[in-house]
Amino acid sequence: MKVLARLPLPFVRGLGSVLGALLYAVVVPRRRVAMRNLELCFPDWTSRQRRDVVRRHFTYFAQAWLDRSWLWHAHPDVTRKRIALTGAVDELAGKDATLVFAPHFVGMDAGWTAITQQVDRKFVGIYTKQANAVVDQWMLEGRNRFDSATPFGRADGVRGLVAALKRGEVMYLLPDMNFGPEESIFVPFYGVQAATVPSLSRFARLGGAKVVPVVTRLTPTGYEVHVHEAWPGFPTKDLAADTTMMNERLQGYIDGMPDQYWWVHKRFKTRPPGEPALY
Repeated sequence: MKVLARLPLPFVRGLGSVLGALLYAVVVPRRRVAMRNLELCFPDWTSRQRRDVVRRHFTYFAQAWLDRSWLWHAHPDVTRKRIALTGAVDELAGKDATLVFAPHFVGMDAGWTAITQQVDRKFVGIYTKQANAVVDQWMLEGRNRFDSATPFGRADGVRGLVAALKRGEVMYLLPDMNFGPEESIFVPFYGVQAATVPSLSRFARLGGAKVVPVVTRLTPTGYEVHVHEAWPGFPTKDLAADTTMMNERLQGYIDGMPDQYWWVHKRFKTRPPGEPALY
């Protein structure tokens, strides 16, 4: 990866295209998961439409993974040049308690790199420890290469995160995955009940924070990291209503680039009591 970081972006992306095609052909279980997710979320699509989206998704997935080479190892001028921070960037400035909603698009690492490098504030994020110690250290150092970033482990609890929000630090949250039934609630996602952690609403209330969506798109020249306006009237006192709204807004972001969303994840693995498995 350190070698790739020195090579031209078209070469890295070309290598990612080859790797993506290989993964699509070989990693059959995840290809089936992605196809099943699209069947559930886009039932009006034809099988060919779904296959085309999944094929492109594997390409983008591989390209984004190899892009970690330059995101984490290239000179800071390279990352600044290749990542465009657009939209309501001022929402991330100042001292107001701020919670970033960062959905699981393939470019999520570029989004974190962009704001921690280009926005003059302190940032905190939740980190899941990796099983391999070498990979774990590499990811920690890469994601926190700029001094403004501080990781919190999932096992550390919420107290430190809430305290950071109240100190004026920005929290980067990715709650749009199935983390199991513990503390999850079932709300619709593309019309299908999905176990969803209501952490966006909960952290926003506990920290008195506004919620600012940040959506990252992989582009031929790098990435576009778009900062949306803060959601008005969020959070409310209703966790279920807030989490339902989060999924509705997320659907709008996905509809703009469905091939870059994290479809290889079993989003609907946890089912409400009595419902059959979907995978």
